[in-house]
Amino acid sequence: MTILHLRRARTSLVLDARGPGLPRVVHWGGDVGDLDADALRQLTDATVPPVVPSSFDEPPALSLLPEASAGWSGRPGLVGHRDGRDWSTAFQLDGLDVDQPSDAPARVTVRASDRAAGLGLTIEITLDPYGLLTIRHRLRNDGDGAYEVQGLTPVLPVPAVATELLDLTGRWCRERSPQRHPWQHGAWAREGRHGRTGHDATLLLVAGTAGFGFGHGEVWAVHTAWSGDHVTVAERRPTGESTLGGGELLAPGEIRLAPGEEYDTPLLYAVWSDVGLDGLSDVLHAHLRARPGHPRSPRPVTLNVWEAVYFDHDLDRLRALADRAAHLGVERFVLDDGWFRGRRDDTAGLGDWYVDESVWPDGLQPLIDHVTGQGLQFGLWVEPEMVNPDSDLFRAHPDWLLAVPGRLPPAWRNQQVLDLGRPEAYDHVLERLDALLRDHPGISYLKWDHNRDLTEAGHHGRPGVHGQTLAVYRLLDELRRRHPGVEIESCSSGGARVDLAILARTDRVWASDCNDALERLSIQRWTGLLLPPELIGTHIGPERSHTTHRVHDLGFRAATALFGHHGIEWDIASISAAEQTELAAWVALHKRLRPLLHAGRVVRVDHPDPAVWAHGVVDHDTTRAVYAVATLATSVAQTPGAVRLPGLDPARRYRVRAVAGVPAPATIERSAAPWLASGVTLSGAALARVGVQLPALHPEQSLVLEVDEVG
Repeated sequence: MTILHLRRARTSLVLDARGPGLPRVVHWGGDVGDLDADALRQLTDATVPPVVPSSFDEPPALSLLPEASAGWSGRPGLVGHRDGRDWSTAFQLDGLDVDQPSDAPARVTVRASDRAAGLGLTIEITLDPYGLLTIRHRLRNDGDGAYEVQGLTPVLPVPAVATELLDLTGRWCRERSPQRHPWQHGAWAREGRHGRTGHDATLLLVAGTAGFGFGHGEVWAVHTAWSGDHVTVAERRPTGESTLGGGELLAPGEIRLAPGEEYDTPLLYAVWSDVGLDGLSDVLHAHLRARPGHPRSPRPVTLNVWEAVYFDHDLDRLRALADRAAHLGVERFVLDDGWFRGRRDDTAGLGDWYVDESVWPDGLQPLIDHVTGQGLQFGLWVEPEMVNPDSDLFRAHPDWLLAVPGRLPPAWRNQQVLDLGRPEAYDHVLERLDALLRDHPGISYLKWDHNRDLTEAGHHGRPGVHGQTLAVYRLLDELRRRHPGVEIESCSSGGARVDLAILARTDRVWASDCNDALERLSIQRWTGLLLPPELIGTHIGPERSHTTHRVHDLGFRAATALFGHHGIEWDIASISAAEQTELAAWVALHKRLRPLLHAGRVVRVDHPDPAVWAHGVVDHDTTRAVYAVATLATSVAQTPGAVRLPGLDPARRYRVRAVAGVPAPATIERSAAPWLASGVTLSGAALARVGVQLPALHPEQSLVLEVDEVG
């Protein structure tokens, strides 16, 4: 065998695949240069740990699948058995397939087996042109009896210079809350047992050098791309090794491989940066934007009518909302929950996906025709994986639930989960959605909701989350195949299903059910660590948030919603003429900036004052940019300090000014920074290293700055 060196976009992966065991990762991180075979051998030899007292006579080998047979005493890469036997493995390398084209991802396929245990293993490794690494394991049962897989987790080593960990947690309406701490000995495991990604999902588990931030520090991160139960883990051993990894979290007996059957892990995404967290986002955003299925058309400004009408559906009122939306510049109109049979509140109707004749005697087509006649796209809310006990579907098929035999899981929002692993339940849901889209060709968008965890999720008496997750993927894939023009949003009580596996099948996420602009600043900032702005739904809510009851002026709400897939979640039929004028101006501003916002490089500012947050998007040719500066609270300092504007070309000159076309916060008129009235022209170096002083902003106000290169 050989030593392999994969290089892409300033990232190197060096694999010692000389055998006889599984390949060892010699290095994952910054590019180590163009090394010949001898240099690779010397680098590999230089990284072998020493033999120390009271330890193994040969240095333990940490492979892509850690094994006790190789001396690993940490979390095992494979946990499984064959009726109590074959619980420990010693895989031997059988072969390698290597493909390193100059203009495409580098790929390595590792083939290995443990003949004594009756197991085969395939490891697929890809390093894409942007430096994003993906790893997947495939385990095959080559033995005579069934083999139970209890865990299969790819891992990658991280150097000792990474001394801090950062991940995300949260809850409903407070998703993506960062937490960081020193990386000490032991395992830091983030487990999601929700049957969906979860409001508390970490998205990225990041290890980095001390004090790393958005624009500085060396960082390594992993993401487990799976929409069911999952684990993402960082482990530091007293023996000196540090690893990041992740995979599916399996229930007892969930995966039992018959002879010849295989099990695939979710993809583990891994990314490195030496310029902080923004460098991680650069790689991830570039990867996502290069996907064949990534949205290419301008992201339509969206009105969702939920907070305008809730369950009170009236054709004339909805037509008036569509008229007002068109006047304001909205491009997509979404009818939310309440259109189907028996759905007058959230206690009944889920599962009965037929238009409610008592509310819509002529069906949905009159509304669809009116909306599309105004030049707007039409979207519809669905929650296909769920069922209310008060529904015709439940009464006809109580056995179609994802449940333990003999009892129902605890109720959640008055609903239960359909077992899509049952072919008859899957076929029913597919038929209903297919008929809905086929009979209403004007529907071009589905807001796909998922409003509860999967609790006691049983399938024919065995755990069912794995099968349910794959069934949902199949359902989405088949609908996309039949209706390729229909876009789908992943909305799961807001932000509870945000991961790169569901994003392979959907066109955006609803980051949170919370439209409070202050909360949204944090939610969107940290969701953007993984996803580019065009995939994150960011709507302007009403003056008083319906989840927090906090009150914000329109400028703060609009500036917060500007940097994403823009929309409105507000009863626009009841707003004043002045609010209409201002709202239309913000919509027009978003449309003008949309090519930049949805294609440029995201930057976030490490400001020393926690009361001040700043972020922006810079065009990839660095000729223009837009930044927002927000005050979250009252600063301890009377003047919190200049805000640096990163990401620009140090050698170019730029004009910075308050964005035109929308009202500035009222306090600026009374207490403006001297430069703000006419703008200021400075070099990119000066803007990044010195910055600009803020005007006096009250807490919970924002200022949007536009930056353009000058000759």
